[in-house]
Amino acid sequence: MIGLPQNVQVFFATIAGCLLAAGVGYSLSSHPNEATKLTNSGSSEKTDQRQSNSNVVPTAPAVVLPTAKGPRPHYLAAKWDKIHFKPAIDKATNAQCLVCHHEIVTHKVRKQSPAGLKTTQALAWYQTLDTYKGEQVTFHDRHLSSPFAKKVMNLKCNFCHQGHDPREEASFSSATSKELGDFTMRKSVNPEKSCLMCHGSFPAESMGLEGSWAEMREGFEDEETQNGCLMCHQETFRTVRHQVNYLNAKVIEDLAKKGTSDVCIGCHGGRAWYRTSYPYPRHAWPDMPEEIPEWATTRPTESAPEHRLVTK
Repeated sequence: MIGLPQNVQVFFATIAGCLLAAGVGYSLSSHPNEATKLTNSGSSEKTDQRQSNSNVVPTAPAVVLPTAKGPRPHYLAAKWDKIHFKPAIDKATNAQCLVCHHEIVTHKVRKQSPAGLKTTQALAWYQTLDTYKGEQVTFHDRHLSSPFAKKVMNLKCNFCHQGHDPREEASFSSATSKELGDFTMRKSVNPEKSCLMCHGSFPAESMGLEGSWAEMREGFEDEETQNGCLMCHQETFRTVRHQVNYLNAKVIEDLAKKGTSDVCIGCHGGRAWYRTSYPYPRHAWPDMPEEIPEWATTRPTESAPEHRLVTK
């Protein structure tokens, strides 16, 4: 559309976006029958779309990638790519997401704040925890690539980013709006199904305790018992836990026995961003009491299907 007036170019771009939203897709490759698919290892391979559907492996969706010699992908085409919507996003790999969002892993924290305070002269809140060592890093680094995150977590891009409506992130504002409960207004993630799972408040009332863990931990810990959480949670209560695909259960248990309660409280109230606590499923444990407490009557007994460990 080189040479056309800008308003005409905008008109055609809008029409293209509407066609894509309605399911009328087009290939951005110079060869219309080919698409470039990024494998889990990060390498790309050409696939012939003329093959029958029976020969296509229904794993991650195909993503059109820019090449050094080929044309740049159209912004609207990338924005409305199927990988951003259900059900394709559920099978998207980190490598596929980082094709267009690579700045997430290359972006670094500023050396100093706009006011002139250097990061080497200040401590971020997460640097005060026993579970964190090193300089300040970005939000995504702390959840994906920091040493502690790699040990205890197995988070993927689509754990938080589960798809959204590029038209308008508000309820029932367009024909493709998500139903209530599937999104939070004006947010590209649903914190109730992601952030809250590790950043809820300390559930003191559920355990019959009063106050915060910082106030009462001295009564549970001493020189021999560094992790007061295991006073109750090593053999008595809620001993079947962390059995989900976004956590490394064995590593968490090992670190909890060797380290301090910061390993546990970090995700159970120590890094709370919400006033409520997450209603974790009550997986049955050995010698579990038959009587269900009143606060737990609505709790599920199994993790959500998308988070359950696949047994082979």
